[in-house]
Amino acid sequence: MEINNVLITDAVDQACINLLKENGINVDCKYNLPQEKLLEEISDYDGLIVRSDTKVTSKVLAAGTNLKVVGRAGAGVDNIDVKEATKRNIVVLNTPGGNAISACELTCTLITALARNVVQGAASLKAGRWDRKLYSGHEIYGKVLGIVGLGRIGREVAIRMQAWGMKTVGYDPIVSAEEAAKFNVKFLELDEIWPIADYITLHTPLLPETANMINSNVLAKCKKGVKVINVARGGIIDEEALLRALEDGKCGGAGLDVFEQEPPTNPVTLKLIQNAKVVATPHLGASTSEAQIRVAVEVAEQFIALTNRNQKYSSVAGVINPSALHSNK
Repeated sequence: MEINNVLITDAVDQACINLLKENGINVDCKYNLPQEKLLEEISDYDGLIVRSDTKVTSKVLAAGTNLKVVGRAGAGVDNIDVKEATKRNIVVLNTPGGNAISACELTCTLITALARNVVQGAASLKAGRWDRKLYSGHEIYGKVLGIVGLGRIGREVAIRMQAWGMKTVGYDPIVSAEEAAKFNVKFLELDEIWPIADYITLHTPLLPETANMINSNVLAKCKKGVKVINVARGGIIDEEALLRALEDGKCGGAGLDVFEQEPPTNPVTLKLIQNAKVVATPHLGASTSEAQIRVAVEVAEQFIALTNRNQKYSSVAGVINPSALHSNK
């Protein structure tokens, strides 16, 4: 594939730019471009690299008359119109493994913080109180962790929380029970997980099938006091249903890094964030220096692999629409 000029519209680590240039690809960095300006300029480029801020809509893809590939330096491609790109034979790729460890570690942090009321206790002490009895927690040893999504992140979470003594059960539509058993996760159907899980952690993309997966009906099937963690995508949890469950005591706590709207302005979301049982962070799952370098390098390596200019780089494991890739060969 001929890729000579690449536009980067969201801030990525310098390692991405350096690697592309070292392999003969011209790079222009134009961050925070208004949509109309992007529409004007995109036709000059063979490739586009984004993170979360740039929305690669059907209009952008139509204006990109020379566009061959769109890469997201991160997991998921919610901000890219993959269907339209495929129709136009534009390859869409991401870096699915680049932030796995960082997202996993934040998930584990939220689990332990919820168990021991770390955030609430720290805030209380800073405010001059000594609420030792109020913030008594519980051990996670022996508790059941339900993992929905057994991809890279879900597997890493399972391995780490097993070391804490948690019992891990999980579900993934494309992972077999035999495969799950290899990393000591007991495969169960979702309706088998809800009633037994003390903690539920979500590691799925946002798809029509997963939108509002955690809703009133599901929460009604769960243990009283169940704790829910979401470091995946906003929209997988019905935020209004979760808020009700927290308020009536059905849900014992939530660790939330992602929201339906970011940054949130919806009154329901804001009330959810303010709930005393919630530990909320502003989409920090991939916000580590290591993850930022890793995803930047991975997206550049895949662009170079597509050009076949450097035999050192041959993997395009992040391609979302292989049919577009085959059409470009």
